[in-house]
Amino acid sequence: MNPSFTDSWVPPQARAITLVLHGGAEHGTDPVDGRSLSWRRGRALARQIAAAVTGDDVGVLLLRYRVKGWNAGAERDPAPVVDARWALDEIARTHDLPVAVLGHSMGARTGVAVADHASVRGVVALAPWLPPDEPVAPLAGKMLRAAHGRLDRITSPRATRAYVARAADVADAEFTDMGAVGHYLLRRVPLWNAYAAAGIREVLA
Repeated sequence: MNPSFTDSWVPPQARAITLVLHGGAEHGTDPVDGRSLSWRRGRALARQIAAAVTGDDVGVLLLRYRVKGWNAGAERDPAPVVDARWALDEIARTHDLPVAVLGHSMGARTGVAVADHASVRGVVALAPWLPPDEPVAPLAGKMLRAAHGRLDRITSPRATRAYVARAADVADAEFTDMGAVGHYLLRRVPLWNAYAAAGIREVLA
């Protein structure tokens, strides 16, 4: 299975594109199909964000990775990073527009890894997975808006806050505490959506 854009909302006069990157797992080589909960959450997020930003002439594309896992290896980029770079190259080829990356969980980690792509203006990270050794260099000169809930037990809000503090040395980086919510964007959905849409508009301003 190849990476693919499974959902697309692009106005005829689009001035920019939002690339939505869904979550995943640390390890896993099973293909991402229509039953994937991470992809389905990403699809719901993309649909809601498209409703908010297409009126601003911002298109939205949802990427589906080839496999479910990050699958880091010593001699190659992690699987979703390879797929996201393919997506950004395709966007550059077909649209040639600035890009805001919106990622949830592993998708946010993928987003910061590919932020060095020439078309990317910045990353909006929702409940991101950002380990202590995650590099900030790809964000140099870009924008990062990261939000995390205090009840998240899947990824660490403390790690996100620490990553944003490090990223602020090279990027315009801000952290937002989303309050008493967990990882899966299932509580306070309008608040998450409003944060994401505002972050996209800020990145693309």
